[in-house]
Amino acid sequence: MKVLGVIPARYASTRFPGKPLALIGGKSMIQRVYEQCSRCSLLDEVAVATDDSRIFDHVISFGGKAFMTSEKHRSGTERTGEVLRILKNEDDSRSFDVVVNIQGDEPFIAPEQIEKVVNCFRDPKAEISTLIKPVSNPSELFNPNVVKVVVNRNGNALYFSRQPIPFVRGAENEEWLKHHSFYKHIGIYAFKSQVLELVVNLTASPLEKAESLEQLRWIENGFSIITAVTDIETVAIDTPEDLSKLTNIL
Repeated sequence: MKVLGVIPARYASTRFPGKPLALIGGKSMIQRVYEQCSRCSLLDEVAVATDDSRIFDHVISFGGKAFMTSEKHRSGTERTGEVLRILKNEDDSRSFDVVVNIQGDEPFIAPEQIEKVVNCFRDPKAEISTLIKPVSNPSELFNPNVVKVVVNRNGNALYFSRQPIPFVRGAENEEWLKHHSFYKHIGIYAFKSQVLELVVNLTASPLEKAESLEQLRWIENGFSIITAVTDIETVAIDTPEDLSKLTNIL
């Protein structure tokens, strides 16, 4: 199985312009993500997908691989899909079985987490995979910025929501975690290559528009999403203030 890892990285950001180039302990965020991905033995190739020449030039400067992609993409998934098309157009023989979309704002993503989503494709029926983590804090459970996931007995995602689901009837909010096991979503996706080529052409769905979660578009169109459980806490950087989270890591 040949696997491509793609790190989408935009310069423009309402809350944190230039985020991929922000320095963390003397290294840019995008370089840290790239180096973590390169440590994953299951990735045959790693590349950054960007729409900005500053990010492109920076990745090349530290010895990484980068591709310039369209400014019109609505998501990192579409940007990842363009890299797959570019590689196929360059050389038909350079094919990949699985493509992993790795968030460019998680500088300490663990190689083991990437391995987990790739290993889901040992199941020949797998179409899309992602990570989930048990929720242990009630504040996360009721935070709309923390996406929750409901899975079936086989680990397939049934639904993603910004609301805590299922509703625990007859219990106070702070008691919900004592009555049910909840999971939050960790935003890394792996796709069978043919599936990625299909999902990037789907139009926005009603559920996606309601929750502002693109994975609901895939579910609504009949694609299955296998989940793998991780116990590793990720640190996503959305604002300059989030950099303070890294104090105890570096």
